[in-house]
Amino acid sequence: MTAVLPLDRFSAEHYQPTRVPREVLRHSGVPYMLGVGAPGKVGLLELGFERVTERTELVRRYQKSPLQIMRPLYIDPLRPDLAVVFLMSTGGGIVQADRLRMDIDCGADTSVHLTTQAATRVHRMDRDYATQVTHLDVGPRSYVEYLPESVIPYGGARYYQQTVVTADPTATILIGEGVHTGRHAHGEHHHYDVFASDLEIRRPDGDLVAVDAVRLDPGTAPVAGPGVLGNHTLMSTFYAVSPLRPAADIATAIHTALQGAPVSFGTSVLPQDSGAWVRVLGNDSPAMVAAMRSVWNAVRQSLIDVPAPALRKT
Repeated sequence: MTAVLPLDRFSAEHYQPTRVPREVLRHSGVPYMLGVGAPGKVGLLELGFERVTERTELVRRYQKSPLQIMRPLYIDPLRPDLAVVFLMSTGGGIVQADRLRMDIDCGADTSVHLTTQAATRVHRMDRDYATQVTHLDVGPRSYVEYLPESVIPYGGARYYQQTVVTADPTATILIGEGVHTGRHAHGEHHHYDVFASDLEIRRPDGDLVAVDAVRLDPGTAPVAGPGVLGNHTLMSTFYAVSPLRPAADIATAIHTALQGAPVSFGTSVLPQDSGAWVRVLGNDSPAMVAAMRSVWNAVRQSLIDVPAPALRKT
């Protein structure tokens, strides 16, 4: 399942998304600063994990700033085999014309938790836009969690992220995504130009499990009304794809975990009994963090009978 990478990592065909939504593409331009593809603008991270004796080890790594990691940590007391990896950036956030790509290959029988040190901050852009592409391959019988912190698009930000997950039918993958509507302490509320996100979950033969397309484009369409975000300022999504429990049981665990939380949510099963997902809206950041952690913990308990560990990030 290892991805075949081009000989030239710095070719545009490699670091550019296969497609860019028109809502983002209309902001194309030539920035005054370093241009698209210039040194310092293309960030690459390639990680390969394999099961070695009793635990998962990082066996392949290539990194180019601003993307990097340190080393895997084994800090889950009840899952000492699980490699915890913090995805980091050497910069202060994403700026215009950045092109970022991550390729992560989790081999058979691996156990990996992937997260970020902090929220992803997307700065104001005068010309062009920024993108991040993530390819995550999950091998047979693997257990993988990809739970980055939320994206915060600042006023004037133009950002597109594309996440493509290829998961073996015997694998378990937990995926979380979140977005704030701006820097609320600065009075920003939908002041970004556009935020777009595409998540695809597929099988190795190409069969589609789920697609989630998000388009928040305040300049051309209201996003604070009914049917989009309403009066909410925070949005998070959680997917659990696993053969370890029936989809209805996973959905019930998620629904039960969010009962009584000060958030709005909707959960349902995925096709072919492959798992469940939930979309959560809220206005209070600590309450949202607590709600999503309760979902993560409940799904973990349901699937592997192990609670979510406390990961210190500050």
